[in-house]
Amino acid sequence: MSVTWSASMITPYADLGSAPLFRKEIELDADHGSVESAVLHVSSLGVFEAAINGRPVGDDVLSPGWSSYEWRVRYRSYDVAALLEERNVLTVSVGNGWYRGRLGFAGMRELYGDRLGLIAQLEIGFADGHRQTVVSDETWTAIASDILADDLYDGQTIDARRRDPDWYTFGGSQRWVLNARTLDFDPAKLTPYVGPPVIRHETLAPVKIWSSPSGRTLVDFDQNLVGWLRFTVRGPRGSEIRIRHAEVLEDGELGVRPLRDAQATDRFILSGGDDFFEPTKTFHGFRYAEITGWPGELTADSVEAVVVHSELRRTGLFECSDPELNQFHRNVVWGTRGNFLDLPTDCPQRNERLGWTGDIAAFAPSAAYLFDVNAFLSDWLLDLALEQRHHEGLVPFVIPDVLKLLRDPAGFPSRDSTAVWSDAAVWVPWTLYQAYGDRGILERQYESMAAHVRRVGTLTSPNGLWDTGFQFGDWLDPDAPPDKPADAKADKGVVATACLYHSARLVASTASLLGRSEDAAEFTALADRTRLAFNSQYVSADGTILSDCTTVYTLAIVFGLLSAPLETAAGNRLAELAAKSGHRISTGFAGTPFITDALTQTGHLDTAYALLMQRECPSWLYPVTMGATTVWERWDSMLPDGSINPGQMTSFNHYALGAVADWMHRVVGGIAPLEPGYSRVRIAPRPGGGLTWAKTSLETPHGLVQVSWRVDDGGRLAVEASLPEGVTGVLSLEGSPDRELASGPSSFG
Repeated sequence: MSVTWSASMITPYADLGSAPLFRKEIELDADHGSVESAVLHVSSLGVFEAAINGRPVGDDVLSPGWSSYEWRVRYRSYDVAALLEERNVLTVSVGNGWYRGRLGFAGMRELYGDRLGLIAQLEIGFADGHRQTVVSDETWTAIASDILADDLYDGQTIDARRRDPDWYTFGGSQRWVLNARTLDFDPAKLTPYVGPPVIRHETLAPVKIWSSPSGRTLVDFDQNLVGWLRFTVRGPRGSEIRIRHAEVLEDGELGVRPLRDAQATDRFILSGGDDFFEPTKTFHGFRYAEITGWPGELTADSVEAVVVHSELRRTGLFECSDPELNQFHRNVVWGTRGNFLDLPTDCPQRNERLGWTGDIAAFAPSAAYLFDVNAFLSDWLLDLALEQRHHEGLVPFVIPDVLKLLRDPAGFPSRDSTAVWSDAAVWVPWTLYQAYGDRGILERQYESMAAHVRRVGTLTSPNGLWDTGFQFGDWLDPDAPPDKPADAKADKGVVATACLYHSARLVASTASLLGRSEDAAEFTALADRTRLAFNSQYVSADGTILSDCTTVYTLAIVFGLLSAPLETAAGNRLAELAAKSGHRISTGFAGTPFITDALTQTGHLDTAYALLMQRECPSWLYPVTMGATTVWERWDSMLPDGSINPGQMTSFNHYALGAVADWMHRVVGGIAPLEPGYSRVRIAPRPGGGLTWAKTSLETPHGLVQVSWRVDDGGRLAVEASLPEGVTGVLSLEGSPDRELASGPSSFG
């Protein structure tokens, strides 16, 4: 909905010492008949919640989220006709959120501005055609609310003694009131949401309440989740309930060291009556809560955990005969949910929670199967393109690029393009095109895609290799020291040059699709030069690749850098290295998303399954054996003895290493697109790993695709598939010729 803004961005005249509650009394214009329409448009510098006569205008929380505030501030529009009476009170509370709260790992706040702001415009249409418009301006007031403190990292403090029913009563008097004043703000920055809002999804009850060795009351929700606790309670006036959150336990107490200096603590001060508390201006990543000061007995009915993330429709399902592999897949799903809170983040719990580009570059294919993320990631890509456009084609490490605002974080590398991370500008839109078949995403992001590859082309050495500048490389290689996550076995130049080739090929394909023939020729030539340089500088005559480790062979195979004979040799060496490691994982962020594909592509399916089904550390299933309910940042975020990894950086909710789910969907389950958007489908399950059955389904843009298979005691494979109306496909089974599939159900074997 396009809005012509006449409202002003307003702020309290002075600091109120709490989250401000903006207030405006509204009388409907008389003698114009019934209200036929009423739409409230709202945005803020900070995060807002709006209500009319005390009733929320929508289900969303933490709006308008986090965008690149310098150039784009999103607004939400609400149909509020059903909420209006003859006399009304419009209130909007605004918290610090991402705009003014703490951001990043350098302990800084107010990186975008030091004043919270609100802009609101209520447009009312009457039966006789009359229009009434109410806008935020200096006639509004700002009240000191019951929220004494709010921060995404540190938590929220609510004092129920400060609540006043007059806040929501027309003509009511209020305490701690200031007039509003206008802020200098360009309304041209305001843009409607492209992606979905953040909402509450479900609630979880405690499964266990007990006393820790130190006598603290601990609560287990049996799931690492993102959100908060809410409850109704009665206790002595002025008493305080304190809730600390953590993902894991260590030595029987909350394991808070991985949070670094994020306090993750909510405080609730009681009024003496029945108080309802819900801290909606923060969020926590947690499974466990430590509750102090609860009046009386704390039971499973006393509190509930509210799960919060962006409103995403689940599209892809997977299940198989192995319970632990099913749990791993559930962990991937929950990790996606927890980190898709307004933008794709690295983690939801410590003092970071940033939109790291490398994580989503690796994970986008898995996400696009599990959920409809088209709008969600398209919104984030708009900010990526904006940041890039203002920085000479550089795709930063995080989007929005808050790191550029940090004042010289100690030991942090200089900013420039880096493989995998900056490649998100290309890989993510291409993934969305493959998943949803909409060329519009390529058209919108093409300049960004091309600018990234052109910039990297200027960073290569005279020999054509991308072996200059800082690289994360195969980040978090399990053989790297805990305090040196970039010290991987894979040569950084090999990783970066392979990624340049892959991105150049994808941009060349995109240019061809969009009819940009000159650009297609330019990027094809760059890809060809890069492939030649890679082979001449990094690949020996016998197929050995520099640094001779799993990740370099993986990338060379999957990205198509090798001739057929050399690819065969590389596949054999990759399988040999995997076996030599005892089929334990030996790849980091760069190699992990692709290693099972590289093995499958070169005829080593059994080795790929051996990696997938491994239980010993490091492996995908090791965390499952340790009770994990989300994917970890490190393969050994928790050590076998139950202690937390000694490194200063570890999280128990990171989705990047769960990128193997994409292979599970395509190879174990058997569903892959033959054409973008699944207008034609490849049904190609490849049983192995001791699995006796699997079933998977995907709600595509054309309808539901379903595949199930079972291996009987005699080793015979039976497959059932179903394609939606108008969709055809190809069935590909090992040992049998491919056959065409028509719409509808089919059975084989």
